[in-house]
Amino acid sequence: MTEGTRTVQDVGSPRRTKDIIAKYGFTFKKSLGQNFLIDQNILRKIVGAAELDETKGALEIGPGIGALTQQLAHEAGRVTAVEIDNRLIPILRDVLAETPNVHVEHGDVLKLDLRALMERQFAGLSGVSVVANLPYYVTTPILMKLLEEKLPLEHIVVMIQKEVAERMAAKPGGKEYGSLSVAVQYYCVPELVCIVPHTVFIPQPNVDSAVIKLSLRDKPAVEVEDEAFFFRTVQACFAQRRKTIANNLTAFVGKANRERIAPLLESCGIDPSRRGETLSLAEFAALSEALRQAGLPA
Repeated sequence: MTEGTRTVQDVGSPRRTKDIIAKYGFTFKKSLGQNFLIDQNILRKIVGAAELDETKGALEIGPGIGALTQQLAHEAGRVTAVEIDNRLIPILRDVLAETPNVHVEHGDVLKLDLRALMERQFAGLSGVSVVANLPYYVTTPILMKLLEEKLPLEHIVVMIQKEVAERMAAKPGGKEYGSLSVAVQYYCVPELVCIVPHTVFIPQPNVDSAVIKLSLRDKPAVEVEDEAFFFRTVQACFAQRRKTIANNLTAFVGKANRERIAPLLESCGIDPSRRGETLSLAEFAALSEALRQAGLPA
């Protein structure tokens, strides 16, 4: 790409990525799930899905050597990239030296006070989105932290393992639909953006990835009195997927309350012989509220 008379090399290309790795003698840590994306088309799709402009900020998690960071810097007013691997900090600062709207933060995103970080870095902007290529091993903890802390985000656009993305976007009735689907859809509207083959990474992972866009809802998809109890109920209904809701709830409320389960389910319009994977968010909400009001589990 060209800016004025200065030519800026794209970081996210096979040759440039290999050059950077060689220049700094960087070695990959399997424990950190490091896989660098080397496909410009996929990078553009990720950035495009985030709907950024100069009035908005982007919070990136796990920037690696800055391939996505560089693209975000061209679209967003401000970019903050959080990197856990201290070996990558000097590389990022060197590679991104010509992008003054980027701040590199060294730290573990699971331990950082993200609300305070966002207040510091994105003050005055009209909106902020998380945009990231997340390590497979820590995808769910990171996403649940972002959602449960109710951070002021517009979108979460992340590249994650394909099967996990499919579970997040799954509808009731399919084998992919589970407690993760309910948790994500309670807070967000999910949209699968594209499938990413494993061949466009250095090093190549063993499975394909997908880019998913989670648009944060103004308020949760369903209204519940006790969110923690709602999610406990959902997890109980999926405890053993082959069992009926009635059988799974027996373990949840205790055998002494077994006889109360069928009438309670029927009062919610739910057939006790159904399985958890067939229930909608509204049905889970009705069920959790009925259990809570009945004082179950004791």
